[in-house]
Amino acid sequence: MPGKRSRLALGAVLVGVVLAHPSVGADDRASRRDADLLKQKVATITQLGATPSRQPRRTTLTQDEVNAYFTFDAQNDLPPGVVEPSVTILGTGRLSGRAVVDLDAFRKQKTPTSLLDPANFLTGRLPITAIGVLKTSNGVGRFQIESATVGGVSLPKTLLQELVNYYSRTPQSPAGINLDDSFALPAHIREIQVERGQAVIIQ
Repeated sequence: MPGKRSRLALGAVLVGVVLAHPSVGADDRASRRDADLLKQKVATITQLGATPSRQPRRTTLTQDEVNAYFTFDAQNDLPPGVVEPSVTILGTGRLSGRAVVDLDAFRKQKTPTSLLDPANFLTGRLPITAIGVLKTSNGVGRFQIESATVGGVSLPKTLLQELVNYYSRTPQSPAGINLDDSFALPAHIREIQVERGQAVIIQ
């Protein structure tokens, strides 16, 4: 799937939330296998996208595969200061995402609006979680945020948006990603059906 913006846009499926750290032994091997399965499926999705078809083609990505990929292979795709991402696929379009974020870096670049600016109290590395609904149709997707927390405390959407802006900036998109914006699905994906524990990619 080409482009970091596309990967971030689909992060809710691949990032919108509780990371089950793999244990030793057989679980490690299973997790490594799940990560490799996801990479193979993404390669298949990319190949299918190069040859569009009138007949729908489906590829299922499981929650375990996505989180194993995050654990083993996603480091180079993550912005500095963001670690331990994970996703919980709740079903009926709903997703929950989690990551540990370096809030000091964000706070240092932000100009406080007042002494009561919530950003003044964001320090250290804390887990941020977000729950929302992914809606897709005709090759276009949108993620609607329902709620977010930082360190277990409710996080206003405006502050979540500032965090997303800061950590999603790229040379191509210096302003970062707007949570309310719709986005084009890559690889001629027509729709993503979010079911409990899995997401079905339809091309």
